[in-house]
Amino acid sequence: MRVVVLGCGYVGIELGRQLVDRGHDVVGVRRSESGLDAIEGAGFDGVQADVTDAESVAALPDADALVFAASSGGRGADVAREVYVDGLQTALGEYATRDDPPRRLVYTSSTGVFGDHGGDWVDESTPIDPTTAKTRVLASAEAVALAADRLYGIDGTVARFAGLYGPDRYRLERYVDGPVTEGYLNMIHRDDAAGAVRFLLETDRARGDVVHVVDDEPVSKWTFADHLADACGEPAPEKQTTTERLADGDLSAAAERRIRAEKRVDNSRLRDLGYEFRYPTYREGYTAAIDAYTDTTDR
Repeated sequence: MRVVVLGCGYVGIELGRQLVDRGHDVVGVRRSESGLDAIEGAGFDGVQADVTDAESVAALPDADALVFAASSGGRGADVAREVYVDGLQTALGEYATRDDPPRRLVYTSSTGVFGDHGGDWVDESTPIDPTTAKTRVLASAEAVALAADRLYGIDGTVARFAGLYGPDRYRLERYVDGPVTEGYLNMIHRDDAAGAVRFLLETDRARGDVVHVVDDEPVSKWTFADHLADACGEPAPEKQTTTERLADGDLSAAAERRIRAEKRVDNSRLRDLGYEFRYPTYREGYTAAIDAYTDTTDR
């Protein structure tokens, strides 16, 4: 299987590594030249192209499957729409006209599209309710992906990622040092985010469907912080309620909405499809970060 990863960054590079290890042909696409060395260092070809430019996309090789994992680089909603919605439409439109078009697409979205559920459980049947300009863009891009079969003849799958963590993205010190605001964390290790997409491609599952890519155990931020502190041999960090954090008055309106957006994301569909996690919970996933922290403090 040849897979073209459009927006081959943090998860995409690991996805490419896993696919290549299993005998697949992968091309990673980055908008800037600066990321190509990391792609090639992972053992597969990197190509510079801009998903929002049809001529640029036209120069990319044919594919059996597309993975759209492009990033807006933390910029505003207008740029996000240009990348996630316009870029996805551009890529699908160009690839659909080829003599040998892709059979399917996996679009990587975010569980942030749910908004606030008061800490209740949500699954793929729960209606989304994006509350920020950026999550509304993500919801629009999901709609494009799920309509890809009808509009472009390419079956689309939406893989909704929970909060990503892993190498270079552990947030251990933040939680050990405190203060820690109450609420739930829904997380997925980078290797499992990539692994779930690989699994969906290899098993040809979830065409035209949404799948939550989140680990087995959404956890209270306070419980998570105490676990890390205890494992690191540090005192339990200071805690604060949501009300106390909001009273500080230093958050943007979007940040306030994120803090209020409490939910626990269910992964039963991914489990039922047969995916086996390398890091089923934060306990396994944070072992490397804890070991690195204790090695440093013991010196």
